[in-house]
Amino acid sequence: MTSRLRLLGATMLVLAAAAGAQEHPAVTAQSNTIFVGADGKYESAPDTALVQFNISAQEETAKAAYDRASRAAEQIRQILRSNGIESKAAEIGFFSLEPLYDYRNPKRKLIAYRVNSSVSLKLKDFSKVAPIVSQVSDMDVTADQTVSYTLDNMDSAKLKATEDAYRHAREEAAAVAEAAGRSLGALSYASVDTYEQVRMVVPRMARAMGAAVAAAGPTEQFTPQQITVTAHVNALFTMK
Repeated sequence: MTSRLRLLGATMLVLAAAAGAQEHPAVTAQSNTIFVGADGKYESAPDTALVQFNISAQEETAKAAYDRASRAAEQIRQILRSNGIESKAAEIGFFSLEPLYDYRNPKRKLIAYRVNSSVSLKLKDFSKVAPIVSQVSDMDVTADQTVSYTLDNMDSAKLKATEDAYRHAREEAAAVAEAAGRSLGALSYASVDTYEQVRMVVPRMARAMGAAVAAAGPTEQFTPQQITVTAHVNALFTMK
């Protein structure tokens, strides 16, 4: 009976390791062990809205393009202040200068300069999202607005999802050991993969939501869904 159990444990380990060999580290087969893979998850309402967009100002001279981008940055600061948000809450990237040429001209004639930058803003008060998106969308030098919902402490959510996956893995391993007339031993090896699902509003939808703020309450047009963090645990247990 003991030899048959050893064979059973080793066979289960080899099959499971082969199935996950492309995604997970290989595990050396051992007798009297159980190898299981299990999924877990953690769900929570988002606590942070991330608003992102670009600034792109084009003029005939480099100075004019830079000045226009600078005015746009100041306008964004005023939009934030008018909505009760400190300007330091937004992260503005560096200004990059891009010369534009007319490639149809054999001499590749310089026709303009473009100054680009990016803005990222985290908001805890979701009622502020629609007014800000609406006002930013009205600016003639902003583009590619996106709104995504996430958790501020994503690491904590990943740990909870991992704990759930490990609990499922241990329960499954214990059931296999009990079916074989054995008891589950200590954890010998484990690997973990975590994934997060971010809810994002695409640029066109962001503009539409911003435009709708005058007709409806901010949260009526876009209610953030649950944030789901999943984890997969591969675990190797000994059997007693």
